[in-house]
Formats: sequence, C-alpha cells, structure tokens
Amino acid sequence: MVNVNNFKNGITFQEEDEIFSVIEAQHSKQGRGQASVKAKVKNLRTGAITIKSYTGGDKVKKAHIEKIEMNFLYDEGENIVLMDNATYEQISIPKTRVEWEMNFLVEGAKVHIRKFADEILDIEIPVNIELKVIDAPEAVKGNTSSNPQKKVKVETGFELETPLFIKEGEIIIVSSETGKYMGKGNNK
Repeated sequence: MVNVNNFKNGITFQEEDEIFSVIEAQHSKQGRGQASVKAKVKNLRTGAITIKSYTGGDKVKKAHIEKIEMNFLYDEGENIVLMDNATYEQISIPKTRVEWEMNFLVEGAKVHIRKFADEILDIEIPVNIELKVIDAPEAVKGNTSSNPQKKVKVETGFELETPLFIKEGEIIIVSSETGKYMGKGNNK
C-alpha cells in the first residue's frame, strides 16, 4: 500500500480495477482541517488524464509495473511493432495506446514498454528526442517582432513551432512531453 502523502511523479497505483501513474501531486492543509492531496494522474490503460482528490493519510494499492527496453521497428497500420533487445521477441501494440508517442517515434528508437502482470499498458519514450526537419519554409523578411517562430515538419510528420534559423535537413531536439522545440540537435 502507498500512502497518498508520499505521492511523487511516476508512482503507479491501482484503484477501481484501473492502473494510474502520478503525473503531479499537490498537498494542502488548511487550519485545523485534515490535509488533502490532489493528484493529476494518467490512466495507463486508457491514456486519460484526470485529477483525483484524497484525504491525507489515505492508502492506495501499489501497482508493480515492469519496464522492458525495446526497439521500435515499424508501423503496421493499426499497430506498432516493437522488438525486445534481449530476446529478439517481437510484439504489437495498438496505436490507440501510443497516439501521442507516435509523433516522436522513428525506426530503431529505444523505448520502454510498461507491463502490468501480462498486460502491456503503454510505452515510455525519452523526454527529449532528436528529429530531422524535413520541411522548413524560409523565414519571412521583416517578420521579426518578438520571438519570431515558424512552423516546421519533422521526419515523423509532426509539426511544431521553431525559431526562424532552423533549416530543412537539420536535427532538432523536441520535448516528447509538450511537443515543443527545445534546441538544436547534433548536426553532423
């Protein structure tokens, strides 16, 4: 059992036959009243993000999640295919469970699958990912007010705002959490 007062980012727990991962937890205590905990959680089966409220001292059942490193091989329509690096076993995961992550997956990318018992829940990808820019319009002269940006497309088809100096063919770092430009990548 996990005390909700100990909630931190990444803690996984079971509640009402669902498995949740804590994204953010806020503790508050007012006057003589009892402490309360509000947690922003992600349902690992559905991907839905909700806010749950608890009374301080409540306990929830810990969910033991196994993480296995795998490589993303390819997209086969409704599923993606991953390969276990140790056993070379291939598995398919429905795209509906990894819709956001698909914006950042390139062939050969290392990912971790999260598994509960024998059920594959979702995949975990690195926070910052290097992607190649495949379409970057030229900067418009005179469009330099404050923090000028332009929309570029990366190799996965994802579009994001970047500074004007980014050109086609360059490698950029993108946050997989927010989908925002983080900086220039290793352009060799």
